[in-house]
Amino acid sequence: MRSRPLYDVVAVLARLGVGIVFMAHGWQKIEAGITATGRTFDGLGVPLPTAAAVYSAFVELLGGAALIAGLGLPVTGALLFIDMAGAFIFVHADQGLFVVDGGTPRNGYELVLALGMASLVFAAGGGGRLTLDQWIIGKRLRATTSADDEDDAASFVESLRQAESKPPKKPRRTPKPPAPEPAAPPEKPTPEGSDDDLLVAGRRKNPQRRRASTTQPIKPPTDDPESP
Repeated sequence: MRSRPLYDVVAVLARLGVGIVFMAHGWQKIEAGITATGRTFDGLGVPLPTAAAVYSAFVELLGGAALIAGLGLPVTGALLFIDMAGAFIFVHADQGLFVVDGGTPRNGYELVLALGMASLVFAAGGGGRLTLDQWIIGKRLRATTSADDEDDAASFVESLRQAESKPPKKPRRTPKPPAPEPAAPPEKPTPEGSDDDLLVAGRRKNPQRRRASTTQPIKPPTDDPESP
């Protein structure tokens, strides 16, 4: 099982080696001159030789430098792969595999094939993490995360301010139960013989009169009809 830090270091070394080769070929074309390079491409049967010379010279020089730095690897790797694919198809495909075979220059496609496949690997994400691309992406992610944290903190502080500015809610008062009605005082008993006592047929007679009538003597009846 590979170690990720070890792979990153190996990827840096691979980008460095391939990038140096590309930069050397690009600088060679620029030093010879774009016009002379275009005439050479025309003699090899390359279509649009001047445009092809400009493309290959600057893509190889600048692309090699970007490959070493790890800048824009998907685009850089794709452009270098297209450059090597054109060289393979129009120049080296019918020259055999070896650049030099038995001491005789053959101008084969072995170098073009190796550089093109390495460029394709880097374009597909094989450049490792020690690149400018990863540094830029990480910086943007950190900036985005810090901005999100600041927004969250600001919204939290604003919510606290709104909560402090609102008046506190008064607690609801529970209705008190109605006070019980005072009990009626008990009625005082009325003494017997008072004038307030009523009979069914009317007022009671005065007991003094009743006593007076009972103390009078009863006259015996007489035979004289004239007597009272």
